[in-house]
Amino acid sequence: MILDVISALCIIGAALLSLAAGIGALRFPDLLSRMHAASKPQLFGLVLVMFAVGLQTLHWGPISTMILIVLFQLFTVPVAAHMIGRAGYRTKHLRRSMLYRDELDDAVARAHARDVAERERAAAESASAAGEQDAAADRTTHHDDEPDAGR
Repeated sequence: MILDVISALCIIGAALLSLAAGIGALRFPDLLSRMHAASKPQLFGLVLVMFAVGLQTLHWGPISTMILIVLFQLFTVPVAAHMIGRAGYRTKHLRRSMLYRDELDDAVARAHARDVAERERAAAESASAAGEQDAAADRTTHHDDEPDAGR
């Protein structure tokens, strides 16, 4: 009886967290806020559901599977949210006015400058290599141009 009540409370809590995630994903103004609203409550809602099912099952087979599911989500949801946020930042799909402090601005500017410098260096190297090949082709004597050496 007590396990049923705890399980029901966990399921209700998970449903409320899922509702909050949905409302936040629809109502928040920018990418980072929506990403935060969609990832955090979803993860904790899943943990509550797995805990409720584990309380009802009480067998180690399903419980071990649920533990693996929760661990997988604990490791992958933050990484996925980070990658989505970084992609949104790089493609300028967020409001910079909503940021308290822009910690990535210097790093992105340095990476962009490094990419531009590498492209310019590669273009210069390919141009100089093409020029050297043209000069070498001009210096090469062709067999048709050689005088007959008695062959």
